[in-house]
Amino acid sequence: MADGADALLVGGRRNQPAATSGTPGRLRAAAPLAVVAAAFVLAQLLFVPLTMGLGWDETVYVSQVTTHHPAAFFSAPRARGVSLLVAPVASWSDSTELLRLYLAVLAGLGLYLALRAWQGLLPARVLATAGAFFATLWVTLFYGPQAMPNYWVAIGALICVGCFLRALRERPGRRALWGVAAGAALMALMRPTDALWVALPLLVLAPVRRHWPLLFALAGGLAAGGAEWVVEAYAWYGGLGERLARASEIQGGLGWNLAVDDQMRSLGGRGLCRPCTGAMPHPVVTLWWLVLPVAAVLGVLVAVRARRAACAVLPFACAVTAAVPYLFMIGYAAPRFLQPAYALLAVPVAVALWHLFHLVGSVRGRRRPAVATLIALALAGHLTVQSAVLAATAGRTVDDRRDWTRVAAELHRLGVRPPCLVTGHESIPIGYYTGCSSGATGGNNANTTAAEIVSTARRVPVADITGPDGTPPGFARDWRPYRITDLEIRVAGAG
Repeated sequence: MADGADALLVGGRRNQPAATSGTPGRLRAAAPLAVVAAAFVLAQLLFVPLTMGLGWDETVYVSQVTTHHPAAFFSAPRARGVSLLVAPVASWSDSTELLRLYLAVLAGLGLYLALRAWQGLLPARVLATAGAFFATLWVTLFYGPQAMPNYWVAIGALICVGCFLRALRERPGRRALWGVAAGAALMALMRPTDALWVALPLLVLAPVRRHWPLLFALAGGLAAGGAEWVVEAYAWYGGLGERLARASEIQGGLGWNLAVDDQMRSLGGRGLCRPCTGAMPHPVVTLWWLVLPVAAVLGVLVAVRARRAACAVLPFACAVTAAVPYLFMIGYAAPRFLQPAYALLAVPVAVALWHLFHLVGSVRGRRRPAVATLIALALAGHLTVQSAVLAATAGRTVDDRRDWTRVAAELHRLGVRPPCLVTGHESIPIGYYTGCSSGATGGNNANTTAAEIVSTARRVPVADITGPDGTPPGFARDWRPYRITDLEIRVAGAG
């Protein structure tokens, strides 16, 4: 039998916490989750500027559904989920501010629904704490209002795992089965390969428990979300194996690559650490990352002791499999890659935090104020570090994307206006900001040839961009040269 503290923490051995019985009880239990989600929306709007221009990857996803810009090259690893997500706004509006606002509100709604998927499995205070921990990470706040897939894989993972546990408890649990399918489909729609890694423990557990409807719901959701990606593989790449091979090539070749240190270097706010060189961030910045797995293991132990192991063990296992490819199989890093793992680890971490809070409550005498002060300082330190990294990252990103705006304005002055083509250094984002198509003759985004570019220059304006320390390609050496910031621009066909 679990002791009183653990029973209080994880809801005892009853099927559901008392607070969730009946509609009024469910609404009371959902209120803290709604508060966390609303605070998350507000924090995004306060700390991530609505005016922050679209990033490289964002321009690729948004350009697929907007009528204001030509569609950029869509490389093998990408999936169409983000494009579908932004289509309700991007299909008719070119406003970055409106898109950011829409995504911030949608991110908050997604967090609320993900936490609701766990209602009845853990007390509302634990779920609210899990949501607050995940929502206060700088990487969550920074990418919540962006047109990127990783946050939505994290939301799908929380929904899928939570509903999976509910389905195990509530046979036949049809609503939970639909939740499993929906969460799996959302993950696969955003990033099919990530969805498989997250779902791996679930795909093993369902047949072990002989819960065939649950296995069918999970497999069906993954298939539904990944179907379009698979169809594209056969239509454009010659088959699924060929697309996976090309995706692996673009990511540097998947295999044994220890990227733990790369991920730590990226924690200081580096959006993409490739190649990942340079010094580690200050230890204060990386401390939470090192404490995170320890706290999660503690939460698992507390849940096991309280005989509610699955509520912590299963999200922990899915977090581990979600993190494996990004810690041990690629040669670079980005903080957003681990968002699904962070979201899932937030559940056992919240269990651990409430266990520690109960232990503090049991302290008597002079030690109690000291312990309470220590916890308050730890919480303040966490929020201070996360907000500092977020502010620096957001400010740096705004400046970088303003550079693209300045280059686009100068290209317009030089006569490079739609319809037009931009090639060379950072051609995809600069092409988007200019309103031009983008082209590359080599690299991960190769989609044209030198002969095709020269032919295009006879019809429309074409600008080739050479980055710092680069040399212009042979086909552009006779074009008119210009200097914009530290870039060399060569233009042909402009009036």
